[in-house]
Amino acid sequence: MPEPGKKPVSAFSKKPRSAEVAAGSPAVFEAETERAGLKVRWQRAGSDISASDKYGLAAEGTRHTLTVWDVGPADQGSYAVIAGSSKVKFDLKVVDAGKVEPVSAPVPAPAETPGGPGEAPTLAPEVEGGVPSPEAPDDPIGLFVTRPQDGEVTVGGSITFSARVAGASLLKPPVVKWFKGKWVDLSSKVGQHLQLHDTYDRTSKVYQFELHIMDAQATFAGGYRCEVSTKDKFDSCNFNLTVHEAIGPGDVDLRSTFRRTSLAGGGRRISDSHEDAGTLDFSSLLRKSSSLRTPRDRLEAPAEEDVWEILRQAPPSEYERIAFQHGVTDLRGMLKRLKGIKRDEKKSTAFQKKLQPAYQVNKGHKIRLAVELADPDAEVKWLKNGQEIQMSGSKYIFESIGTKRTLTISQCSLADDAAYQCVVGDEKCSTELFVKEPPVLITRPLEDQLVMVGQRVEFECEVSEEGAQVKWLKDGVELTREETFKYRFKKDGQKHHLIINEATLEDAGHYALRTSGGQALAELIVQEKKLEVYQSIADLTVGSKDQAVFKCEVSDENVRGVWLKNGKELVPDSRIKVSHIGRVHKLTIDDVTPADEADYSFVPEGFACNLSAKLHFMEVKIDFVPRQEPPKIHLDCPGRVPDTIVVVAGNKLRLDVPISGDPAPTVIWQKTITKGDKVPAGPAPDASEESGAGDEWVFDKKLLCETEGRVRVETTKDRSIFTVEGAEQEDEGVYVVTVKNPVGEDQVNLTVKVIDVPDAPAAPEISKVGEDSCTVRWEPPAYDGGQPVLGYILERKKKKSYRWMRLNFDLLRELSHEARRMIEGVIYEMRVYAVNAVGMSRPSPASQPFMPIGPPSEPTHLAVEDVSDTTVSLKWRPPERVGAGGLDGYSVEYCREGCLAWVSALPGLIERTSLLVKDLPTGARMLFRVRAHNMAGSGPPVTTKEPVTVQELLQRPRLQLPRHLRQTIQKKVGEPVNLLIPFQGKPRPQVTWTKEGQPLAGEEVSIRNSPTDTILFIRAAHRAHSGTYQVTLRVENMEDKAQLVLQVVDKPSPPQDIQVAEAWGFNVALEWKPPQDDGNTELLGYTVQKADKKTMEWFTVLEHYRRTHCVVSELIIGNGYYFRVFSHNTVGPSDRAATTKEPVLIPRPGITYESPKYQALDFSEAPSFTRPLVNRSVIAGYNTTLCCAVRGSPKPKISWFKNGLDLGKDARLRMFSKQGVLTLEIRKPCPFDGGIYVCRATNLEGEAQCECRLEVRVPQ
Repeated sequence: MPEPGKKPVSAFSKKPRSAEVAAGSPAVFEAETERAGLKVRWQRAGSDISASDKYGLAAEGTRHTLTVWDVGPADQGSYAVIAGSSKVKFDLKVVDAGKVEPVSAPVPAPAETPGGPGEAPTLAPEVEGGVPSPEAPDDPIGLFVTRPQDGEVTVGGSITFSARVAGASLLKPPVVKWFKGKWVDLSSKVGQHLQLHDTYDRTSKVYQFELHIMDAQATFAGGYRCEVSTKDKFDSCNFNLTVHEAIGPGDVDLRSTFRRTSLAGGGRRISDSHEDAGTLDFSSLLRKSSSLRTPRDRLEAPAEEDVWEILRQAPPSEYERIAFQHGVTDLRGMLKRLKGIKRDEKKSTAFQKKLQPAYQVNKGHKIRLAVELADPDAEVKWLKNGQEIQMSGSKYIFESIGTKRTLTISQCSLADDAAYQCVVGDEKCSTELFVKEPPVLITRPLEDQLVMVGQRVEFECEVSEEGAQVKWLKDGVELTREETFKYRFKKDGQKHHLIINEATLEDAGHYALRTSGGQALAELIVQEKKLEVYQSIADLTVGSKDQAVFKCEVSDENVRGVWLKNGKELVPDSRIKVSHIGRVHKLTIDDVTPADEADYSFVPEGFACNLSAKLHFMEVKIDFVPRQEPPKIHLDCPGRVPDTIVVVAGNKLRLDVPISGDPAPTVIWQKTITKGDKVPAGPAPDASEESGAGDEWVFDKKLLCETEGRVRVETTKDRSIFTVEGAEQEDEGVYVVTVKNPVGEDQVNLTVKVIDVPDAPAAPEISKVGEDSCTVRWEPPAYDGGQPVLGYILERKKKKSYRWMRLNFDLLRELSHEARRMIEGVIYEMRVYAVNAVGMSRPSPASQPFMPIGPPSEPTHLAVEDVSDTTVSLKWRPPERVGAGGLDGYSVEYCREGCLAWVSALPGLIERTSLLVKDLPTGARMLFRVRAHNMAGSGPPVTTKEPVTVQELLQRPRLQLPRHLRQTIQKKVGEPVNLLIPFQGKPRPQVTWTKEGQPLAGEEVSIRNSPTDTILFIRAAHRAHSGTYQVTLRVENMEDKAQLVLQVVDKPSPPQDIQVAEAWGFNVALEWKPPQDDGNTELLGYTVQKADKKTMEWFTVLEHYRRTHCVVSELIIGNGYYFRVFSHNTVGPSDRAATTKEPVLIPRPGITYESPKYQALDFSEAPSFTRPLVNRSVIAGYNTTLCCAVRGSPKPKISWFKNGLDLGKDARLRMFSKQGVLTLEIRKPCPFDGGIYVCRATNLEGEAQCECRLEVRVPQ
C-alpha cells in the first residue's frame, strides 16, 4: 500500500482484462478510476475510439465501459484505455463459436504506461508477427544509419532487430558485435533460437546487420546492445526486448513425467527375467534406479543462465572457466563490480525476478528496468539514490503488466547515472545504471594559418556535441592554461577556439584538437614582420594651380603611416588631403603654389623604411613679343624630345601644355596609332629605346578633339590641357601637339606609357613530390604590365579548405621554388602571383591537386638464402618506414664485383619478400641490391655486404625422419597413407624407395619428390601394403638411409568351433578356438553374450576376456539360452560372431512339471508408443540418450533412423530395449549428429513411429 499522503502510481482502481469472445458476440471491457470526472479515452492500435454502431462507450461515476458489438476477426488485436497519465493495455481474441471454453484461462494483467499530466501518453511501437518497431530516421552522427529499435514479441514467436551502417567512407567492412545485458556476447549463443546475418547493398553502400530471435522464451527479455567499430571510430546502441506470455494453457513437458534412468559404472543388468509383452512396469524401474537417477536439470535442455548468479555462487578459481563458457570478454571489469555486490541472498518472497546487477545505456537513449513480482496486486516504489522517483513529464514512465513492473527512463543523461532500487513492502532489489557518452566526432577540422610575428592567432574547430571535453596539443604535447597565460581556450556551443594573442617564432608548429572520437590537425607558420613596397612614390613636376598626387602601395593593408614635408609631419587641411584605402596611401595637394615645392616622404609605422620623392614647381616664363608672334609650345624639353610620361592604369592622366602666340594659335592634338606586340614578362631590358623602336611602325594618326568624356581636350588662351580619366592600355602611345597661327606653327611629340599589374601566370606545375616537400614551377605572365616583373609570390592550401596560406614574404626571383613543411598524406593545391613595380597580379589558376608522399626506406635484413650453379635465392624484410603512399613492390638488381652497371633481375616489381635470381654465370662474384617502391618512387637500396659466388655448395645428404615415423606406423584398411620425410643435401639428392629390398611397383603406391622432402602416398591402404619400407638419399658417392615399418590392420575374423563343454545347475561352460585371422595385430580379448530363447535379446556377459574358455553363471532354471563370442583387436570387434547352433536348456533337477493346458487367447496388439520421444539439446562431447516406451504383441521389431537413414549399422550408437523401454545411446555426439531421429516399431498387427529433434551445441 502506498504511504499516507502519497499519490498512487496508477489512475485505475480496476483495470480491464484481456478476453476471448466468440465470433458474432459482443465484447465488454470495464475499467474503474480512482476518482470521478477523470477523462478516459479508449484506443485501438494507437487510434482513439469514438461512439458508433460498432463501438459503445459508457461512463457512470468512476465506472467506464467499452462494448464492441458483433465481434469479428477484424476486431481482434490490442486495445488500451488512458486516464490522465496512466495507460492500460489489453487484448481481444476472437474464436469460432464452437471453440469457446466455458472457463477462461487466467489472463496476465494489462500494461500501464504513465505519462506527463495533461498530455497524451506516447504509445510504444508494437511488434506483430515478430517484426520490430518501425525504423528510426537516419542517424546524422556516428556510424549508424539506422539503429535497432525496441521490440515486443509473444512467447514462441520470432523477431528481427536490424542495424544499418554507412559504408561509403569505410575502406574495410565494420565489425559489429551483439550483446545481451552488459557482458554476454551473443556470437557465442548462435544456434536454434538465435541467428546473426549481415548483407551489403552495393547501390546504397550500406551494411545491414540483423539479429534473428526464433521461438522466443520469457528469459529472452531484457536489454541488448549493438556495437560497431572501424579502424578509428566506434559507436554503440542499446535497445530492449519485451516478451509477453502467450494466451492459453502452456505446453506439457513430457520430460517431466518420463525420465530415462542410467546405470552407474556400466555394470550388468540387475535382472534378465522374462517380461510381459507390451507391459511397462514404471514402478519397478523407479525402484531399481532410484539411487542412480540422473538429476533432472542435467537431462533437460539448458536454459539461458544468469552469469551474475553463477559468479556469486562459484569459487574464485572457477571465474575464468565461467567467463570462457559464457563469452565474457571484460572479466576484470565484471569482477570489480561483482566484488561490491557479491553476497548470499536468501530466496525472495516478494520478487520472482529481480533487477540485474548493472545496466548500461548510451547518453540520449532510453533504458528499461524490469522486475517480476510474486503478487500481481502488490504496490512498488522506485528509488534513485535513496529518493523516491515521482511521475514528472515523460522522463520516467511506469508500466504494470501482470506481475511485471517496468521503469523506463527516457533521454538518459549523466545525471541518470546512479543507483536504483525497487521496493515492495519490506523487500527491495538494487541495480546500478551506467550512462555512456557517445564518442565526440570532428565535424569541421582546423585550418592551417600563416601569420606575422605579433599578430593574433585563433584556431577554430567544431565537434558533434556541445560542451564536450577536448584536448589541445602542440607537436604532440598537451597545452595548459598555466603556461604563462599564453594560450586562451574558448568554448562556444559545439565550437572550440585556441587563441594566441601575440604570436612569436616559437609558436610555429603543428596544433591538434583531440576528442574521444578522433583529432584534427593544422599547421601554424609564423614569419618575421616585413613590409614590401609594391609601388613607391615618384618625383612630380607640376605647374601653378595644378594638383599634385603622391601615391604608394605596400604589402600590408593594415599598416598606417605618416607623411613628412622636409622632415616635418604634414598636417592635412582643406588643400592637402591624406587617404588610406587598402594597401594604397595617397597625398593630394590641390592648387600647387611655389611654397609646396619640397621633399615629401611617407614613413610606415613600425617599420624602418622611408619612401621619398620631390615636388618640382614648374614656372612658365613668357617673354615680351611683338603683336605678331608665332605660336610656341613652352615645355621644359631640351632638344624638343620630352621624356616619356608614365601613368599607372586606372589613374588620371593630365597633360598641361603652356602655349603662346599672337594671334591666339589653334591647338591640334593627334595620337599616333602604332602596331606591335605585348612585351613579355621578364627582367628589365638593357637595350636602348632605339633598338626597340623597330618592333612597331606608324600607319595612321587619330585626331583628338572631344571636349567631354573620358578622353578630352580643353584649350584656353595660354594653355592646352589633355585629360584621360582612368588611363587604360589603349591610351598608351605618342601624342602630337601642334599649334598654328598665321605667323607659323610649332609641334611637340609627347610619349605616354601606361603601366599596370602583370597578367596572372598560368597554373603552376608540381614535380619532385617528396615526403613533406615538392618543387613548384611556373611560366612568366603573358604580359608584364609595362614594367619588369620583380618577382613572384607563392600560396598553398589544403584541397578541402578555402584558406590560402602564403609561403614567402621575400619575392621569388626564379621561376621555380621548393615548398617544404607539408603534412604527408594531405592533398594540397598551389597558385602563384606576379609582382611588378605597379603591384601584384591576380592569382593564377590552382595547380593540379597533389599529395606529399615520400618513398619508403630501404628494406631490412637482406640475406642470401641459397646458392646454386646458376641461381641465387634472396630474402629480406619490409622497410621500417612505408609512409602514406603504401608499398607497391620491390625491385631486385645485381652486378659483377667491380662493375657499376646494375642489371634488373625482373622486368617489373614483385610483392613478396623473396626472389630466386636465375640465369647467373657460374663462378661469378655478384652483388645484389633491393629497393622498395611506392607511388612516390623508389627508396634507397640495401646491398649485400659481401659479393656472392655463384657456385653450388656441396652438402652431405641427410634424412630428417620425424619422431612419429621412427615407430611402427599403424593404419586401418581403407585409410590413406601420407608419409612426408624432409631432407637436406646439395646438389639436389636422388631419392629411392624400396619395400623389403624390392623396388616399389604398382599404381596404388605413388612417390612425390621435391627439393626439400619426399612423400610416400597410398590412397587406400590394403593388408598387402604392410611391410618394411626403405628410403635412400644419394648425392654423388654419399648417401643416407632410413627404414619405416608400415602395419595395415583390420578387424579380426570370428572365433572358431564354439562348443558347450558342460551345463550344470545355473552354469554353462563354453569353449572355442582363436580366430583364423587376427587382423594383422594383437588380439585384445573376446566378448561373450547370451540371449534368452524367448526374447532373443543379447546381453553381454564378459568383455575383454583373454582366455578361450569361460563359465556363464546365474542362468534361470527352465529357460533355454544361446551363446555367441566376438573377437576384438585395436581396430574393433569382429563383424560376425561365433554362435552356438542349439539352445542350452537349464533343467530343474528332480522335479517334473507338466504345464497346465489353457485355452489359447489372442493377445495380439498393434504397436503403440505410450511415451513418445522428446526434443533434446545437448552439449557436444558428452554421451546422451533418447528414450521412449512402446507396447505391442507380438513383440515389435524396433528400428532407429536419423534423417531417414537406418542407424542399425552405426558402431557409435547403442540400442537397448527393456520391458518396452527403448533407448538409443549416442556416444560423444558432435554437431553432425544433430537432426531428426525416428523410432519405428513393427509387428504383424501394424506399425507405429515417433520422432524428435536433437540439437548438439558446441561449447564456446
